[in-house]
Amino acid sequence: MKEKPSHLTKIEHIGIAVKDIEASNVVFKAMLGEAHYKIEEVESEGVTTSFFQSGPNKIELLQATRDDSPIAKFIEKRGEGIHHIAFAVNDIESEIERLKNEGFKMIHDVPKKGADNKLIAFLHPKSSNGVLVELCQDISD
Repeated sequence: MKEKPSHLTKIEHIGIAVKDIEASNVVFKAMLGEAHYKIEEVESEGVTTSFFQSGPNKIELLQATRDDSPIAKFIEKRGEGIHHIAFAVNDIESEIERLKNEGFKMIHDVPKKGADNKLIAFLHPKSSNGVLVELCQDISD
């Protein structure tokens, strides 16, 4: 029997909403034993991000830069904490189409540039058991 190819190749990172990225960088450095490797502003999303590597895994801290950003709204409603789980994909456009055909609702039907040299698109959490799922494709390839 032939195995189906893996569409979501691995967990790319876990996104955590924070109020103060500098204070959170101190906490995560102490916890993980290493400093963040990158801080980047994503103007289109209204966030500053900070990335940590932990073995093969990454943690992305997200601080709002505008009151109307998705992260600001998330923290206002739920407080700090896990915001999303991101999966790596090889072909984000075909993966968006595949997921839509499977009945998933997309927040983004067209990928856009995100942090850490990625094209990104989000699934709506109402179609994924309340979990905000991000698709990420490297654009450095």
